[in-house]
Amino acid sequence: MHNLQASGFRRDAIGLACYRLGMSPQMRQFTIISLLPAGLIVLGLWLGGLWVLAAVIYLTGFMRFMDRAVKTKRVAITEPSGTTLSVCLAIMHFALLGGTVITLARAAHGTAENIGLFFATGLFLGQISNANAHELIHRGQRGLHRLGMWVYISMLFGHHTSAHVLIHHRHVATRADPNTSRMGEGFYRFALRAWGGSFMAGFRAEAARPRAKWRNPYVIYVLGALGLMLLALMISPRALLVYVGLAAYAQMQLLMSDYVQHYGLMRAIGADGKPAPVGPQHSWNSPRWFSSALMLNATHHSDHHAHPLRYFPALDVPSGAPMLPKPLPVMGAIALIPPLWRHIMDPLVKEITNA
Repeated sequence: MHNLQASGFRRDAIGLACYRLGMSPQMRQFTIISLLPAGLIVLGLWLGGLWVLAAVIYLTGFMRFMDRAVKTKRVAITEPSGTTLSVCLAIMHFALLGGTVITLARAAHGTAENIGLFFATGLFLGQISNANAHELIHRGQRGLHRLGMWVYISMLFGHHTSAHVLIHHRHVATRADPNTSRMGEGFYRFALRAWGGSFMAGFRAEAARPRAKWRNPYVIYVLGALGLMLLALMISPRALLVYVGLAAYAQMQLLMSDYVQHYGLMRAIGADGKPAPVGPQHSWNSPRWFSSALMLNATHHSDHHAHPLRYFPALDVPSGAPMLPKPLPVMGAIALIPPLWRHIMDPLVKEITNA
């Protein structure tokens, strides 16, 4: 009886602490699930060994296990903004990126541990930091927007700050959007087209704004990236190689998210030459419980396109939104094998679009 009472007291104490912090049970789940891998990576950088393995397993097999074990979708909550969590994740992003570059450049652990740390940090950058930076660049507060911008710059992908907001959201599900994948298009071909296309489209959109050329944010994107690469080179050539490798790995995952979440879903073009309004049917969704919490509801993509300024805890899955057959990270892995991807997805696209 005493143990049961003590257990109940601990639960009540935790609940009271979260209440005093303004954290709902759902926000507590977002916080624990998204921050825990950062803690595991920090321990892996410091101690190596099984902590590295734990970080990799958490971001791969354990995530898949939890999505399969907990058969529920994440409930949308309208009150919390999630700002504190987003700022914490951004701070952890810079700490993990710098710590991993320095640790791997110095070869502080064995070869297997170093490889594991590279992939664990790369997965954190690509799955969690990407989703968090995406959240921040949509925030109206200048400081939060710039924080998200610098997260992208540190991944050598600063132009996504402009291209995503000015091009992708305006032209999504049309051929005018470089980051909308077309049915039959393999991921590798898409990635090359999307990277260069979004860079140029975002630059043109920013250059068209009435202001001095030197105020174009692309100046910050490019100089910021070059400055960070120079900083890595000052540590050692190996540090620069590790840094560029991590950034490339993170970029690939960002492009993979765009590829998977919009594959083959195109807006109809009317007689006036204008595309139909964006609707739930123009984005793929994957509202699994664990992976949705890990990626800050980036898996609720239709609702994000309908309400770009809606905070991530409040994102839901509207009626009629297309569903991916497996969690988003799993579908991303499948997309690396284009024939298998098309075998699974092309029939689903045809079913939804009546093609």
